[in-house]
Amino acid sequence: MSLPDTLGARPLTATATLAGRGIRLGRRTVDALLTSVMLPVLLMLVFVHLFGGAIDTGTRYVTYVVPGVLVLCAGFGAASTAVSVSEDMKRGVVDRFRTLDVGGVPFLAGHVVAAVARNALATALVFGVAFLTGFRPEATPAGGLAAIGLLLAFLTAVSWLSAAAGLLTRTPEAAGAVTFVMMFLPYPSSAFVPIDTMPGWLHGFAAHQPVTPLIESMRGLLLDRPVGADPWIALAWCAGLLALALASSGFLFRLRTR
Repeated sequence: MSLPDTLGARPLTATATLAGRGIRLGRRTVDALLTSVMLPVLLMLVFVHLFGGAIDTGTRYVTYVVPGVLVLCAGFGAASTAVSVSEDMKRGVVDRFRTLDVGGVPFLAGHVVAAVARNALATALVFGVAFLTGFRPEATPAGGLAAIGLLLAFLTAVSWLSAAAGLLTRTPEAAGAVTFVMMFLPYPSSAFVPIDTMPGWLHGFAAHQPVTPLIESMRGLLLDRPVGADPWIALAWCAGLLALALASSGFLFRLRTR
């Protein structure tokens, strides 16, 4: 894909152009698309129809599990961001962009925007399948918008963190392996089973890791139930992760391109 020679002078235009490039490349990468879009749907169906009958959550299992699957979907999508950034670095594509005076922020922001767009599609698909399998949200308009906002904040934070992981690693395979942590976090949380059913030694981590307050907030907002301080805790985690990602990605980009 060619870029206008004046692109470096317009960071927002560069970001939009590179985001469009990322979306088009994502459509051509069938395995990554299937992983980020279809795998969360399949996992939700497995949990609901194979395991849900054996798990007591005090409500219909599909009602309980949907927020966790949406967050899991974000983790899968973030992994593809790391891989795409690493591939661009490995193939020297970023060197072409730098000759056009496209800096690190538009380059990485383009990948992040493309990742958020892909994840928005995956989220809509997961939500649609959940509705077909019996999920009935009771959110108020304000609660629904708040749940969407929290999920978008988390998507942005983990996608930028994943972009930093793509700069840190030297191969796309290693980049995918590093982001496994983000895909794993929903499992030792309240995403799929109540925390009090886990072993006692795991309670502290499960209750205080980043995704648990996010999942509890979304669950409460989607079902119009009290959420307490969880949304603010979730936003604090997102802000902290984003700050870490911005600082580390800026340093790593200068290190890799000097």
